[in-house]
Order: sequence, then C-alpha cells, then structure tokens
Amino acid sequence: MLQPASKSGRFTYADYCRWPEGERWELIDGQAFAMSPAPSRLHQEFVVELAAQIHPKLANSSCRVYVAPFDVRLPHAQESDDEIDTVVQPDLAVICDPTKLDDKGCRGAPDWIIEILSPSSAAHDHIRKRALYERHGVREYWLLHPSDRLLTIYRLGPDGSFGKPEVAELTGFTAVGIFPGLEINWPGPEAMEGPQ
Repeated sequence: MLQPASKSGRFTYADYCRWPEGERWELIDGQAFAMSPAPSRLHQEFVVELAAQIHPKLANSSCRVYVAPFDVRLPHAQESDDEIDTVVQPDLAVICDPTKLDDKGCRGAPDWIIEILSPSSAAHDHIRKRALYERHGVREYWLLHPSDRLLTIYRLGPDGSFGKPEVAELTGFTAVGIFPGLEINWPGPEAMEGPQ
C-alpha cells in the first residue's frame, strides 16, 4: 500500500481506489495532490449554507448538488474508469445530466463547481483547477474566498473558454448565470462567525 510521502509518479483512478480511505487525494493528469486536513469551521459554514440554498431551488429539476467528499472523474475521451487520470473532489458540484451520475460519483464535467478557498489551496484552485475545469467544459466555476468575503466567477463562453472573471463581494444576492432565477443570498459576516 502506498504511503502519502511516496505518491510520486503517474496514477490512474484504479490506483486512487486502492489508497487508504483515511487519506484524501485528487488526481490531475495523473499527478497526485494531497488534500488539506479537515477544513476550517468557516469553510464548512459556507458549504452548508450554499448547499442549503441550492438544493431546494433545484428540487424540481434534473440537477443535483453534491458536497465533498464526492468523486468527479474527468476522462479525456472514452477510456475506462480504471484508466482515467483525473479525479477531483470539489467542495460543491451541481450536475444536471443524470447519465453522468453513478455509485462512484460523477463521470464527466459538472455544470457548476464551487471551491471554497483556504490558504493552502488557493493557488491550486485558481490556476490548476481553473484550467482543468475550463478544458473539460464546466459551465460555471465559483471560487469563494471566505475570510475576505470575495467571490470570483468564471463562466464558459461560446468559444469553450472562461472569459474574464467577475469578482464580487459576498453581500446581497449573486445570480447564477447558468440557472436563470437562481440567486445566492449571502448571510452577513456575523451570521457566519457564530458565537465567540
């Protein structure tokens, strides 16, 4: 069994499935990336708040929202699951094509992905994952900066690339571009901080 320190080289989903359950990894183009230890409480507050708002608004549609840990396999073509070399665990993923869902998670690009940044993941999420999600056709990608209360939004254009990002404060409402009528109502900072 591989140890965390020895995960160098090129890996596939078949390798990933054999790693210890107590470890959390992502694979991007065959390279293994260790996931951070348990996220901060503020990170989790945002995950719960977003899922609680998104879930009921999609209830009468084919779309489903999932929170990490939830495997999203991103094949390059028609390779078998065992050959896939990219598996990520977004903080939240919305998938509207039920044929992409199976007992293992999702195979193919979600429609909407939200990553809640931590200091250890910010560069990875902004650079590596942004390029990955663009390449695989994720229609909307949100990067939420919880401590700064900022949101960066990438939307896939007709040319198949993310245009210039929109940056907004986490105040009032933010519309979800790919779901007309769906908005996120941001709670104030005092609601997210909880008791001191």
